Amino acid sequence: MEARKAIGVFDSGIGGLTVVHELTRSLPHEEIIYLGDTARLPYGTKSPETVLRFSRKNLDFLKHKQVKLIVVACNTASSVALPRLQEEEELPVIGVLMPGARAAALVTKTKRVGVIGTTATIHSSAYVKALQGITPDLEIWTQPCPLFVPLVEEGWLDDPITELATKRYLEPLAEFGADALVLGCTHYPLLKDIISRVVGPEVVLVDSARETAAEVMNVLEERGLTNDRGGTGRITVYVTDIPYRFKEVGERFLRRPLEHVEHVEL
Repeated sequence: MEARKAIGVFDSGIGGLTVVHELTRSLPHEEIIYLGDTARLPYGTKSPETVLRFSRKNLDFLKHKQVKLIVVACNTASSVALPRLQEEEELPVIGVLMPGARAAALVTKTKRVGVIGTTATIHSSAYVKALQGITPDLEIWTQPCPLFVPLVEEGWLDDPITELATKRYLEPLAEFGADALVLGCTHYPLLKDIISRVVGPEVVLVDSARETAAEVMNVLEERGLTNDRGGTGRITVYVTDIPYRFKEVGERFLRRPLEHVEHVEL
């Protein structure tokens, strides 16, 4: 019966639905419960103590839903709160930061890796610490891309304005000589096509959402928790506030209809 329980996923907002999308591709039979703490976003502007407090509340909510594993689908919470959460919880808790860092360290041949993310994620140096903890001699180039989140949520995924912004942010990557680029924000996988065009085919894009889904699959298999019953698993979405256009934007991230979004108080 443990294997029939849902996977819990939380984020400060809507971006973590890209992780849910990858989970549905890798683990189509799994039930997924998603919590977006939209009333208190963004987490990136909050203190580490506040992010930890919010993350604990999110975990408590998902645990009351009887989930078997929890994914912290938020780069800020993964970098600030994840170690404490893993110490405190018996359930497996997986973040989005380490899977992407491990994949980038594995694929780079030049030992030069680029990382893009929100301003808060880049300034935290969480990816730099994670990458150098895996391979100490890596050279790392980082770039905050604050315009990417609103462009994605606006739906301008292949727009001339988005291409101009991408070129402005990423043209220095070629001079640095990186052959791997970590998409260090859950919004960024939706811009993979345009980012790939700008950086060129010689740069491998590391999708943290996809790598996180692969880690979840490995953990479930190791613990005998994979749901092997047939059929497509249900996705249930809870939010702490229902922003304007949430359903429309959420379906863009999830790439399938959002049948039900429920407002909850934590």
